Amino acid sequence: QVQLVESGGGLVQAGGSLRLSCAASGRTFPRYALGWFRQAPGNEREFVAAISGSGGSTIYADSVKGRFTISRDIAKNTVYLQMNRLKSEDTAVYYCAVTDRVMTTRQEIYNYWGQGTQVTVSS
Repeated sequence: QVQLVESGGGLVQAGGSLRLSCAASGRTFPRYALGWFRQAPGNEREFVAAISGSGGSTIYADSVKGRFTISRDIAKNTVYLQMNRLKSEDTAVYYCAVTDRVMTTRQEIYNYWGQGTQVTVSS
């Protein structure tokens, strides 16, 4: 089992920044890919960003490209999501997830999920 705990969410004004963290514990794969997803009220959960096991490759949803940056600290088993120039439409619960397969935007490939952290952007 892998446990994922997100933190760093909160209330921020539009144009501001937040950094989310996702700490993994328990059984950890040697080099697993991690992803961030989000779900706004009334919407389906959607892909935000993902990073490869080595940290050398990343992918982003078009809606966040250029504003969000995903990174990881392998030694700390932690992945981060730096969110800049936040918009009201970024308001959602943000989830991190782990897969023992290749980095992907597909939610069904991810094996373990965190409980989520709320991000609210006021306009």
